[in-house]
Amino acid sequence: SGKRQTSRTTMLSLLLLLHVSTAFQQHRPCCISRDPARVAPVSDIDPSHHARRRHTPALRGWVQGSDGEWAWEEDDPAALAGQRDLVLTADSINTQATPTLPAGQFRPKQSLGQNYLRDGNTVAKIVRAFVRDATSTLLDGSPDREAAADDGDGDGDEQHLRQTELRAVELGPGAGALTDVLLPALGPENLQCIEIDGRSVELLNDKHPELRVQHQDVLQVDYPSLSASEGGPLSVIGNLPYYITSQILFALADASHSNSIRSATVTMQWEVGSRIVANTSTKEYGILSVVFQLYADCSIHFRIPPTVFYPQPKVDSALVGLHFLGPTRLRKRLGGVSPAHLRSVVTSVFQQRRKTVRNGLKPLALTVFGGDKERVQEVLNSEPLPLPRCVVEARDEGDEFAQRQELPLDWAKKRPEELTSGQFVEITRLLYGPSGREDWEDSQLGNKVWRKMKHGA
Repeated sequence: SGKRQTSRTTMLSLLLLLHVSTAFQQHRPCCISRDPARVAPVSDIDPSHHARRRHTPALRGWVQGSDGEWAWEEDDPAALAGQRDLVLTADSINTQATPTLPAGQFRPKQSLGQNYLRDGNTVAKIVRAFVRDATSTLLDGSPDREAAADDGDGDGDEQHLRQTELRAVELGPGAGALTDVLLPALGPENLQCIEIDGRSVELLNDKHPELRVQHQDVLQVDYPSLSASEGGPLSVIGNLPYYITSQILFALADASHSNSIRSATVTMQWEVGSRIVANTSTKEYGILSVVFQLYADCSIHFRIPPTVFYPQPKVDSALVGLHFLGPTRLRKRLGGVSPAHLRSVVTSVFQQRRKTVRNGLKPLALTVFGGDKERVQEVLNSEPLPLPRCVVEARDEGDEFAQRQELPLDWAKKRPEELTSGQFVEITRLLYGPSGREDWEDSQLGNKVWRKMKHGA
């Protein structure tokens, strides 16, 4: 009888495998239901399944619909999410469960670079980091804090400030993994979302009718207007699409010119995060390093593995925190130098990063001086200008940025990755001026310098 039972079990297993194999041969992926006795083809769960056609095996897991849109179609993330409650230490954050996508009707789109968070512990860590970033910039010399002090409000109102003045903006909320935690903690009056995917907008409106969701391309956001409507600087959080991360970050840098952005706590590809915080004389050091180490205090909070996303990307991610200086401190670092001129210098030399700064700057210098080769040689062979008084004062007060701002005598012989952000400011001063300007407090920073002209207002 034992042999018969074994044979019967083996036969059932073979029949099950045969059914699954037949379904795959017919291009009908199967979904094993909770009842192990039933194997249901995806078409039984999602009637629109047959409307999709499959193409190249190089995009395994992605399928192309009749509208040409590529969508992720593998296991339902509800079965993969792990469903863990969030355990947060921040007093202002409530415990929530990681949301899941509605089965059969909400699949990530490749064209939008969608990779949804599916791990509760990671969501908790991101929200905690956001709270630390936002509140630290809010309470550290911010206009809000100074106004509270002028009104006689002391430390007793610190928690009140955190909740009512945070002005959180989530970029690309997707299915609401972060939103579901942020909303009950901050309240609908202190949180709004920017989302381009109409499906996400509809999903969030259904789940949270009180939530403000703007159906808009994140690259077109007018941060100064948004900040003005909210009553002050914004704190940004978001799980950013890899393919537009740099453009989003540059838009935030421009927005800091008008004090529209206070902080940003955002996910990005690990490689991009590493470039932002890179040290000089490393292969990672580049334009992102120069710009954001000038504009903000930057840090990587932690590394994020691919397994916490759905679908899984092929690389690790990073959660990066940016504490923007604001226009006053930025002007002091620049000492009257125009950010637009700085962009021209940085772009010129890093486009030819294997060359010396002298050779990288020659084409730009010829343009600046109207083709006067003698003037170009004079500038490229000149000694560094004296530091502006505002930079000297900051250096004497122990400011680390200012302490590394003075150019070496052989600056033109250096390669781009050997110079700090502050030293690029001084190269820009050599090329464009001003040499002895002390009215840096009135210098114009510009509305659109780093982001593309076609993006935003």
